[in-house]
Amino acid sequence: MNFVVSSNVLLKHLQSISGVLTTNNSLPILDNFLFEIEDNQLVVSASDVETTMKTTLEVQATESGKICIPAKLLLDILKNLPDQPCTFLVDSTSFGVEISYDNGKSKMVGYNGDDYPKSPAMQGGNQVKLSAEIISKAINKTIFATGNDELRPVMSGVYCQFSPSEILFVATDAHKLVRYKRTDIVTTSSAAFILPKKPLNLLKANVGSEGEVLVEFNDSNAVFTFGDIILMCRLVDGKYPNYEAVIPKENPNVLTVDRGQFLSSIKRVSIFANKSTHQIKLHIAGSELSISAEDLDFNNESKERLTCSFDGDDMEIGFNARFLMEMLSNMESTEIKIQMSVPSRAGLLVPANNENENEDILMLVMPVMLNR
Repeated sequence: MNFVVSSNVLLKHLQSISGVLTTNNSLPILDNFLFEIEDNQLVVSASDVETTMKTTLEVQATESGKICIPAKLLLDILKNLPDQPCTFLVDSTSFGVEISYDNGKSKMVGYNGDDYPKSPAMQGGNQVKLSAEIISKAINKTIFATGNDELRPVMSGVYCQFSPSEILFVATDAHKLVRYKRTDIVTTSSAAFILPKKPLNLLKANVGSEGEVLVEFNDSNAVFTFGDIILMCRLVDGKYPNYEAVIPKENPNVLTVDRGQFLSSIKRVSIFANKSTHQIKLHIAGSELSISAEDLDFNNESKERLTCSFDGDDMEIGFNARFLMEMLSNMESTEIKIQMSVPSRAGLLVPANNENENEDILMLVMPVMLNR
């Protein structure tokens, strides 16, 4: 099995799927890329058992076959080669791999391609086509709100719900929650599943903003196909918590403020907040919003004032500054609204003027109890 390929083209394809590789694989063979050639098409796979990525490229080949090549060695050699044709000579009995290039050659020991774990076949699944821009936006808007608690794996992923009228993405870690809806996608069937964080990060890194993504899913797996890449992942098993129940319905106190100014203010004030609680205090009276933080252990404090529009009773409420900064950074509108009921209940962040009528975004943040 011999083939010729451009070093830069191969490196680009390998780097797009190398994010799947981990250092502590349960199966040593997963430290390799699987190369499969048929009809001058090279399919390269990388996997960690739960998630598999494949990429396809054209090569000049004389015969078909498959071989596992050590991933780290191959990436390191290609990164240090100028762009040129590389000839791969594979010995199908000893699994030795020789790479020849302009001024030399490198040899390494590969492994039998038949020993590489097989990808699960998609049986009895549904499918939906999404634009790359929408899926990329949905991941960016929600992934930061996912949890890291290993005891609650369902909250470590993003909940996706497809219905004929809308698609919905939800992420929460019990302190913050994001619900992102789109009404400009039509699906024929209804379905719901939880996507793990790792494949979502890989999608985010590779999907770009052009073209379409075909999403296929059944009860246990999901497959994303876009460009020359296929990403397969196992879904998170379990029932997602009832997120609608935690979104307060009655929020008579509404604060409208410039998002950029508010975010800059929080960034400055939070420098003086307690390093374990990151607590900042919002005091809203009339058209004035005062943002303050103090760290009693070091006698540090900071306070800033902003003009705002407020409809409701004067109030004082505490939030975790890091959560607010993450949320404000992931919103795009010039002005935002914070809808609140009482200082002990969650606040809702929504855009003040929704520029895209097909998009609905709601972010919820739990308050921090203020020390009196």
